[in-house]
Formats: sequence, structure tokens, C-alpha cells
Amino acid sequence: MNAQIIIEKAEQNLQKRFSEIDETALYNQEKILNAFLKNNISERHFAGTTGYGYGDIGREALCKVFADAFSAQSAVVSPNILSGTHAITLMLFGVLRPNDTVLSITGKPYDTLCDVFSGQNTGSLHDFGINFEQIDLILDENSVPFFDFEKIEIYLKEKGAKAVFIQRSRGYNPRHGLSCEKIKTACEFIKKISPKTVVLVDNCYCEFVETVEPTELGADVVSGSLIKNAGGGLAPTGGYIAGRGDLIEQIAYRLTSPSVGNEIGSYAYGYRPFFQGLFMAPSTVKHALKSSALFASVFQSLGYKTMPSGDFAPYDIVTSIEFNTENELLNFCRAVQHASPVDGHVTLEPWDMPGYAHKVIMAAGTFVQGASIELSADSPIKKPYIAYIQGALTYEHAKIALKSALNRLFETKN
Repeated sequence: MNAQIIIEKAEQNLQKRFSEIDETALYNQEKILNAFLKNNISERHFAGTTGYGYGDIGREALCKVFADAFSAQSAVVSPNILSGTHAITLMLFGVLRPNDTVLSITGKPYDTLCDVFSGQNTGSLHDFGINFEQIDLILDENSVPFFDFEKIEIYLKEKGAKAVFIQRSRGYNPRHGLSCEKIKTACEFIKKISPKTVVLVDNCYCEFVETVEPTELGADVVSGSLIKNAGGGLAPTGGYIAGRGDLIEQIAYRLTSPSVGNEIGSYAYGYRPFFQGLFMAPSTVKHALKSSALFASVFQSLGYKTMPSGDFAPYDIVTSIEFNTENELLNFCRAVQHASPVDGHVTLEPWDMPGYAHKVIMAAGTFVQGASIELSADSPIKKPYIAYIQGALTYEHAKIALKSALNRLFETKN
């Protein structure tokens, strides 16, 4: 089989999808540009500060731009937020108090969040007397998720919850991502039954995939990582939390201390990569979505199960490919690594990655370590053997990596 011909045929079939992705990127680009213009962003906002960071106009302006980009009242954006998991943890601890209950209506959280909710003697929510409950999603025959509104209604009416937690992307769960329209319906449903219940959304991998964000549709707070979508491939670290003003104030107290909140925080290296990354985010997400669609279309044409398939619109930047054997999975991830601009010479081996229940193989030859807005592929080593591929700073890089992966697959089968 000829990899180039297979890729070209897939591209022809994806022209309508690619056009839709272009339109979404254009809309989001204008939205973010307007956020920059509204806040009069100037070169002076890029300068670094040291020490306490009192009067750090760069930090203050960055928070305002993010708030406007997400149609939120306020935002906390900081290089000191170290990951998506850290951002979500701050969101949860900022909003919840002892004896509160948080109800996940998207089932079991992502692996690295499990100990945040239920860890023992780790400073988890459980350790602080905060109760965690979950209601699983309902999946149809195509793994399209739906909220179990019957169970949600019963739980909220009988027990109540301070907060409802929604994981927008799939993580390692065998389902499609959640659309903003479904999240809107869930928010309206929850608020009608329990108006004071706060809706918290894990927004990782999903920013700017659609023309709206959950904070525009009823969610109270969203959070995510800047080395994923919202950092545009340029932010070197950091995370954001955006939403209702009073809740963001509480979260800022958790990030720093109750005496100062969002009034301090310095970054000596300057804020230009964060501003520029946000500005680039719609275009970078566009490349990631097209790359993800191409991987899915090609492997689906070869008989592999992918998610999303060519029949479903994506609601995050992740595509999963189910391989027949562990060896196929390992070879795929290694091919992606060998086509990476950084550490392309490295041959990957699965390892015990912190926060995960199984050994993980992770192809991430990225300029920013672990940045999944850059082309990366990872998988827990367990059946079924599913690789999760996401990102790509450029669509062209994804095509090259895909061709490499196909050639390796064909060679090992011959």
C-alpha cells in the first residue's frame, strides 16, 4: 500500500470538514482579537516582574484578556499553575468547603484527578471532608455520550450538591467529547433544579474547538492548561481559570493566600509568550483539528476503529485509534516520536508515569515538555490497545508523521 496515496484520498474526503474548521478558527480569531483591542494591550504588558509582583500590569492585563476571550467576568492566569490537573485542583479547592459534595456527571474523572478527589492522606478533597460522587454518562451504540438526567435529578433533589463537575474531553474513556450544546442543556437542567449548585468544567483539550465556550452557556467556572489549546503552542507553562467573579476571587485566594488573592504574582521572564500564545490559539487549534481528522480518516479507511470517526464532528483535539496488538500500538507511538523535531532519535518505552494506573507510552517530541497542543500520542498499556493522538503546531508536520507511521505499520505487516 502507498501511504501518500492513502493520505491524499483522505484529504479529498475531508474538504467539507476542513472548511468548517476554518470558519470556526476565523470566528474565534476575531473574538480574541477583540479581547486584545478592548484591553489596549501594548508592549509594556509583556515586561517581566520579580518578587511580589505588586502592580504587575502584565499579569493583570493577561487575566482580563482571558476573561474576555472566554466571555467570563474574571480570570486567574498564571505561570505558577503547572498543569491542567493543577488548574482543575485550584478550581475545586477554591469553590468547595468541608462537608460539601461535588458530583461528577461525566463519570470517573481523568486518571490524574482521581487522587485529587479521593486520595488518602495526600491533601485531597476527601482529606478535607469534601464528598465526591459520580454519575456515569449514557453512551449510545456509537459511543456518543449523553447526560443521565434522570439520575442527576434524583441525586440533586434527594441529596443536593455544592458543585457539579463536567469533564468536557474524553480523557482515556471510550467516548466522544461533549459538545457545548450538551453542556448548555445540562447547565440549564441543573440550575432549574438546584439554582445554587455551581457548575465546574474541565475545559482541557477543548478550547476554541467550537465558536462558544461553556462560560457563555451557563457554566460557572472553566479551567485548563496553557500547554494545551489556550497557549497556542507558545506558552512555556501555566494554566487559566475563568468564570464568575466571586468564584474566581475565592480561587485566587487558593492560588496565593487569603490575604492577597490575585493582587500578587510575578514572572521575571515576561508575558509575551502567553499573550501571543492566546492570540495564536485559534489557528493552532485549527491545525490540530485538521491533523486529528486526517489521522482518523486514514486509519478508519484501513479498517481500524477511530474516535471520532469521519461521521462525527470533533469536540476536542483528540483522536483515538484502536490497534490490534500491543506491538502495533508501540510502533505507532514510536513512529510519531521519530518524526518529532525534538528527541526524534529517542526510542520510546512504556513507564510508570506519576498519576496513572497503568504503564504509559507517550510520544511527545515537543518544544515545550509534555505540550499536547504539539503533536503527541500516548496510551496506557492495557487492552484495548488505544492510542490517543492530539495536537500539531502545523498540519504539514502531522502529515509527515502520519506517513511515517503508515510506512512503519506496512513494513511490520509484510
